[in-house]
Amino acid sequence: MPEYEGKVNAPEFPEGMEWLNTDRPLSLRELRGKIVLLDFWTYCCINCMHIIPDLKKLEHKYQSELVVIGVHSAKFTSERDTDNIRQAILRYEIEHPVVNDHAMEIWQRYGARAWPTLMLIDPAGKVVGYLSGEGVYEPMDEAISKIIKEFDARKQLDRRPLDLKLERHRVPSSLLAFPGKVLADEKSRQLFISDSNHNRIVVASLDDYSIEEVIGSGETGLDDGPFETATFNHPQGMAFDGKTLYVADTENHAIRSIDFEKRAVTTLAGTGKQANYINQIGGTGRQVDLNSPWDIVLHDGLLYIAMAGPHQLWKMNPRTQGVVPYAGTGREARIDGPLDRSALAQPSGITTDGKKLFFADSEVSSIRSADLDPNGRVETIVGEDLFEFGDRDGRGAEVRLQHPLGVVYHDGLLYVADTYNNKIKIVSPRDKSSRTFAGTGEEGLGDGKRATFDEPSGVSVAFGKLYIADTNNHAIRVADLKSKRVETIQFKGLEKLRPRAKIARFAGETLELPAQNVEPGESTLMLSLELPAGYKLNPLAPSSVTFEGAGNEAVDLGDRAGRALRNPQFPISLPVKVKEGETGINVNLVLYYCEADKESLCYFKEAILKVSVKAKKGAGNNKLSATYTLKM
Repeated sequence: MPEYEGKVNAPEFPEGMEWLNTDRPLSLRELRGKIVLLDFWTYCCINCMHIIPDLKKLEHKYQSELVVIGVHSAKFTSERDTDNIRQAILRYEIEHPVVNDHAMEIWQRYGARAWPTLMLIDPAGKVVGYLSGEGVYEPMDEAISKIIKEFDARKQLDRRPLDLKLERHRVPSSLLAFPGKVLADEKSRQLFISDSNHNRIVVASLDDYSIEEVIGSGETGLDDGPFETATFNHPQGMAFDGKTLYVADTENHAIRSIDFEKRAVTTLAGTGKQANYINQIGGTGRQVDLNSPWDIVLHDGLLYIAMAGPHQLWKMNPRTQGVVPYAGTGREARIDGPLDRSALAQPSGITTDGKKLFFADSEVSSIRSADLDPNGRVETIVGEDLFEFGDRDGRGAEVRLQHPLGVVYHDGLLYVADTYNNKIKIVSPRDKSSRTFAGTGEEGLGDGKRATFDEPSGVSVAFGKLYIADTNNHAIRVADLKSKRVETIQFKGLEKLRPRAKIARFAGETLELPAQNVEPGESTLMLSLELPAGYKLNPLAPSSVTFEGAGNEAVDLGDRAGRALRNPQFPISLPVKVKEGETGINVNLVLYYCEADKESLCYFKEAILKVSVKAKKGAGNNKLSATYTLKM
């Protein structure tokens, strides 16, 4: 890449496009003086996901000089929708502006040819160079530092901050966040949930859907140890042997084990670093780099791994911790044949009937099989190729799916999370047929026989029911296999889902209310709550209100001081006694609320109200009032 300035004017962004993570469209003209890095991406692409950490490192290092702009140029039809891109931004925790290049117009203006492609633009608005593929941090770091040196010497750098309105500031905190996979186990009568964006595993009872365990602190990391302090990084698929739960810890590039007797998490394989090469040999335990393990299945004591990053299936022995490639050369394609000469494309879901492995090969929108016989083959059951996708039932190559991420075998059939079609399909390995089981195809959270989903990603079967990780709805759904009726699970014990990180340190909002004048002596504090239209407090969750004095003895709250009022009914009337002078009352709110017509979809909000009080004779008032308006 050039060491100083570019020579070619960077094409301006077209007008009329939809922008995200900003409250206004941006232009290269207004960004003069900044270094601009355009990231041409599409949210299905594993390679695009892999460079997000590199982009975050660059943004952090050059936060005053660099502006990264994501140019979302979609591969799949579903990815052209701005709301779907918004969900991807939230799921990948992207904090730079993104423009929806739905017609590939910016892509064509810049001559992009592959996902991801990065275009570097200097402060004068000239294109300096570009890179395609992964491993972008070091070359971009070097180029950006040289551009800074060049334009600093000219005094042409603009280091003023770019004020952004991020999408995450516009959405409430849900108690589950983009759950990626779900595993229902009949023997233990437990439901395991990868609460992916909360970096934890949730365990619930299949009998009454009460929350039994929350494994992980909620922080991002690769820390082994007790359930309460262990950390994960966007975990996905799981497998259970009756005692140990194995987890594909996707963004840690690791396989973890959860021992329920010892109540401890251990890393079995993976260094925490992404393998930056196609490993055809494998390795042992924590000495081997892995690459985005997305799902796992257990058979005869061995783990079979859908390794999305290198487009392969891998095999692991948990006892010896040896892990090796099993199928796929590493080339991204749909090529059937012997295990070691086949080609896969981002396998993201895996299951077995005891004779074959079945996997959702997401980038070729296909369901495929791999023999458990090491001398066997990979075959395609339904689907076609990298750019052949859609929503069409039928047989074999005529079937069209759209980026399926989940699959489970049950009673001779495969139930498939046809993710971007917002449907659940049934695929028969015997006659290579596919038909719709549930979902109208519309995005939504509708129950019943005409159910709607929003990018479901994981499926599991137990006791005649199909459990579904409905990822973008932040919900777990359950469908009766006979009636096909879908319901959204209403979990019990929701207080256990309150993120531990928020318990450890306050992460809500603090509001200071204007001072109120009252007469000294007996008074009344009236606390009101205003929820957004269409929302209500969740009756299944223990919201609470706690009143505390503001650090002095000028206010007497009686027996309510410091005691949490559970499941409060608003407005709340609290008798108080106030001495002459200035004092205050702190009101701590922990609120669980839901949409009025979708009680099962629950959100969480924590807030502190600081009520300032001036007690003086002649105020002519003995009432205090406080209102908390919960904003989405």
